Amino acid sequence: MADDAELTRWIVHGERLVYDNRWIRLGLADVEIPGGERFEHHVVHLDRAAITVVLDEQDRVLLMWRHRFVFDRWGWELPGGLVDAGEDPMTTAIREVEEETGYRPKNVEHLVSYQPVAGMVDAEHLLFVARGAELVGSPEGEVEADRIEWIPMAEIPSMIARGDIWTSGTLIGLLQAQVWLNGRGRG
Repeated sequence: MADDAELTRWIVHGERLVYDNRWIRLGLADVEIPGGERFEHHVVHLDRAAITVVLDEQDRVLLMWRHRFVFDRWGWELPGGLVDAGEDPMTTAIREVEEETGYRPKNVEHLVSYQPVAGMVDAEHLLFVARGAELVGSPEGEVEADRIEWIPMAEIPSMIARGDIWTSGTLIGLLQAQVWLNGRGRG
């Protein structure tokens, strides 16, 4: 494999902000591709998100049944949310689980970070896994889910095949958690 110095890469000459609010920033980047063609490319910037796979002692995962209005579609999702400015992503992960489900996760560790729409969207997702959770109250604030349930990990492949699990954070989180369980996570 060639080292980075030998690879051809796009050159970014600058970026100008087109739209900005609390949730999304849209820019136009002045880029030059290998071979010399130069043009403007849209870039979407979103805040980082922290998502948590909460597993209990019976290898069940805490999931929320949610409606996503953009697609007018229901599905099972992991709890998660945006990382506040200056907040540690693990703190966000723990806070979001508690706010959205009423459970406080235990033994939380980082699983993986990824970009769900590489190419023109900067939206880093940080996935965590928690082994165990304590019910500390009811979900807070706005209604996050129609149902909150502990689902056996053994049922996840058939739920994915049926389309009941379809969002990137949940798919990646559950698949990575399965790898974690098959390795060092059982102890």
